[in-house]
Amino acid sequence: MNKTYSKHALYFIISIFFFWGFIAASNGILIPLFKDKFHLTQFQSQFVDLAFYMAYGIGSLVYYLSSISKGDFLNKIGYKKGLILGLLISAVGALVFIPAVKFDSYGLLLAALFIIGLGFALQQIVANPFVINFGDVSKSSQRLNLAGGVNSFGTTIGPVILSYILFGKIDSPKAFDGNISHIIIPAVILFGLFVLSALVLHFSNLPEIKNEEKTSSGSGVFKYPQLTLGMIAIFVYVGVEVTIVSNIAPFLALKEIKGIDHTKISHFVSLYWGSLMIGRLMGSVSVFKVSKNVQLGLKFLLPGLAFGLVYLVNYMRGSNVSDFNYYIPFVVAGVVLIHFSDKNATKMLLYTSVAAMVMMILGLNTKGDFAMFSFISGGLFCSVMWPCIYTIAISGLGKYVNQGSSMLIMMIIGGAIIPPLQGALADATNPHFSYIVTVFCFAYLAWYAYRFKNIEAQ
Repeated sequence: MNKTYSKHALYFIISIFFFWGFIAASNGILIPLFKDKFHLTQFQSQFVDLAFYMAYGIGSLVYYLSSISKGDFLNKIGYKKGLILGLLISAVGALVFIPAVKFDSYGLLLAALFIIGLGFALQQIVANPFVINFGDVSKSSQRLNLAGGVNSFGTTIGPVILSYILFGKIDSPKAFDGNISHIIIPAVILFGLFVLSALVLHFSNLPEIKNEEKTSSGSGVFKYPQLTLGMIAIFVYVGVEVTIVSNIAPFLALKEIKGIDHTKISHFVSLYWGSLMIGRLMGSVSVFKVSKNVQLGLKFLLPGLAFGLVYLVNYMRGSNVSDFNYYIPFVVAGVVLIHFSDKNATKMLLYTSVAAMVMMILGLNTKGDFAMFSFISGGLFCSVMWPCIYTIAISGLGKYVNQGSSMLIMMIIGGAIIPPLQGALADATNPHFSYIVTVFCFAYLAWYAYRFKNIEAQ
């Protein structure tokens, strides 16, 4: 690859990761809003996640089936054009919000999120190889962690910005009158950003990356247990990452927890997604060409800066950020655990999964702020799980790596299934007890890490 492309091209591609985080985290604000607007049960409100993440599964499945029957169309048109197409599909989805709001249609609102998700699925299939190919292959996972940090920046400020547009300042929120017309403003802005990004990409001098390896047909990819069980792990990981925050509104409304309504939860949603940014920035430190001592310092400095950013954006919105002071010990404990997990994928996945499971159990058996922050800390431990699972799952796949990768992306559909299941349990029991779902999820991830603890040595 021509190295003159790398610096500016990498920054531009990574900026697209911001969109994915901004929308995904904003769902945590839309879910209780739509529940109130359309008088939904908690289960029905989770159709927001169902529509958005189902698009990932369906889009990836269509791509996979097409690749083994008619050839990889991305290899024909090139990744650059594929990325432009994904952005334009998401732009169409953003426009659908306008008629959805006009006709007060929950179905059309879900359709808008589904179309945006379809575009994101294609963007994700394309953007990851771009990031991997920009520079030293040995640093590819660190570049992905850096991209993940940008993604988490979007998840951190998305809920804050959307909540401000919809409800105003948190200390003097607007009374919700059933009018969701304010959604049109961010939808139109997103449409413009999607189109602008596509135009910039079209006229930019980026490398045309293509995959020259012939795709293997048949089901040989499924003979590897690390992949088949890894597909379940990705399903569970995405599901538990999403469900913790998607079901948090009725949990925070409980008097024994916080006793607040959905107009005042944005800083806790932002803190959850900001926790993912903390861990991912730690994982990106080796991208910077500095000494080992400086890298060690950055591993503890960057999490502090990330936490400060979460504090700042929520302070500017008018949130009671003094709540965050009680979360500092959780952050310190998580950062230390991630650091001592070293760079071994199975060890890091095992340690963080067990830690997350313990925190979920503590959250289930306590009340107030401790219970709330115990659940929110799940985001901190989830932050480093994707690259760990991905690394284990594709180890030793050889010529099946590309198919295996697409199958893993398909399992993002877990974000469409597990949150509604927890929502249904919340309706049947109570929002607090429903978090028992997260314990089983993290238990499976811990088992998966233990099951393949020697995979990297094979």
